[in-house]
Amino acid sequence: MIKVIPVEEAVGTQLAHDVTEIRPGEFKGPAFRKGHTVCGEDVCRLQKLGKNRLYVIELEEDEIHEDEAAALLADALAGRNIRWENAPREGKINLLAAADGLLRVRADTLAAFNMMDEVMCATLHNHTLVREGDLVAATRAIPLVMKRAAIERAAAVARSQGPVVEVLPVRSARGGLVVTGNEVYHGLIQDRFAPVIREKLEKLGGELLSVEYVPDDAHRIARAVEKTLEAGCDLVLLTGGMSVDPDDVTREGIRAAGAVDLCYGSAVLPGAMFLVARIKDVPVLGVPACALHHRVTVLDLVLPRILAGETVGRKELALLGHGGLCRDCARCTYPHCPFGKGS
Repeated sequence: MIKVIPVEEAVGTQLAHDVTEIRPGEFKGPAFRKGHTVCGEDVCRLQKLGKNRLYVIELEEDEIHEDEAAALLADALAGRNIRWENAPREGKINLLAAADGLLRVRADTLAAFNMMDEVMCATLHNHTLVREGDLVAATRAIPLVMKRAAIERAAAVARSQGPVVEVLPVRSARGGLVVTGNEVYHGLIQDRFAPVIREKLEKLGGELLSVEYVPDDAHRIARAVEKTLEAGCDLVLLTGGMSVDPDDVTREGIRAAGAVDLCYGSAVLPGAMFLVARIKDVPVLGVPACALHHRVTVLDLVLPRILAGETVGRKELALLGHGGLCRDCARCTYPHCPFGKGS
């Protein structure tokens, strides 16, 4: 139960919540913390802050304060590699990444949680690459005091499908690249794919272990993939021959190497002619030519997910369509832009 008392009569009482002070362009934060015991000299300052009345809380047995509620909610929302402190500020608790990795948000569960009365949680986008210490989510109970049963129901919803937010570690890949195409193989043009792929792997903590050059010959492409696997690579990427011309036989070579679960085509631009498959437990990625001409493509959306242990197949490639249209800005600001943020 909450009682309202005039500020002049509040001397000796403890504040039931933080009192916020706002000085435009200078400061926004608590002038007084929850639990502060009001003394005579505080009264004038509280009045200047527009606080002519203060709240005194006398909790009933079935009620809960916003701070305790926030802790219950944070505990229910947080999964692997998420840390938080039971030190709410204005009833809010921040959830931080406890390790580098890929943020996974169960968006459906998050929506169900936010449909519950008197609670909220806001997160970064699903599949955002984060660093240890990054803020990834925040939660709070909205009223100052609410029924404990309502908070417990919301916490149960948050736990219903597994943690709402977690950070998946991204493994350090030993990548092998197979560059296909008669022009590169015969030295008519210089390969530009290897530096691009190397840079993308190294940004994710991996390395490019081997590079094989082969002509547009399905049998030789298959043999190059096998050789790459024999070299100890745990990720195979192929470039060239991913289009629809008669001599684009890279897909045929990938199948001949024993690939299964092959999916060709993604709902992303640039990157419509992307391919994912696997040979045993090794992911195989077919990278279209757009990776040479665009700083960011479907590869940048899929590669971190693959290295975080997620399965990317037909459904996942289809879901990338929402938010999967690059605006091809003159000055690229990815990942601080909408590209890839819809799924």
